[in-house]
Amino acid sequence: MSARGSQGENPLKSARHGAGHGLIDCNMRHVRAIIAVSLMVAATGLALEGEAIAMKLESSAFTNEGMVPAKYTCDGNDVSPPLTWSGVPGGTKSLALIADDPDAPMGEWVHWVVWNIPPSITALTENISADRRLDDGMRQGINDFKRAGYGGPCPPGGTHRYYFKLYALDADINLGERAGKSELENAMKGHVLAEAQLMGRYARK
Repeated sequence: MSARGSQGENPLKSARHGAGHGLIDCNMRHVRAIIAVSLMVAATGLALEGEAIAMKLESSAFTNEGMVPAKYTCDGNDVSPPLTWSGVPGGTKSLALIADDPDAPMGEWVHWVVWNIPPSITALTENISADRRLDDGMRQGINDFKRAGYGGPCPPGGTHRYYFKLYALDADINLGERAGKSELENAMKGHVLAEAQLMGRYARK
């Protein structure tokens, strides 16, 4: 009986068959490695894109989570603080601003409501007029002091937080002159492209 007959299989054929499996396994590992690297690159690209379009809201009057100067409160001139922003995303048709105090004794207290800020504008100067209709088509709503425009911090006790929230919208907002925060929030639903926030604190002496 030949060596091939006694072993029941051609050794050379078996060796080739095993080598073929090894090559396939090697190729599969290489493909999986390429896919993993591609996914990592794609994820990194998305993260960088998100960072690039993130809006930022700042004030030269106070830092985020810092103390609001008395000038911008009921203890001072009660004028609106200067605000600047950056990173407004493409496709923005208008901006809106809401300032409120979540620490008020009777619940959230609204200090400022502004809408239809043109996307070309990147700042609101100090001491914005209390007129309902401003330049460039901007509109101001009614705050919880029952007047249009800005009403500064005036906490009855303790330190309160004041949130200035800027929204980039894909549409202009059509509201009446007596509209307030709730009406603006309802009108913004489904239109918010990005949001930025600045928080200041204030306590009366």
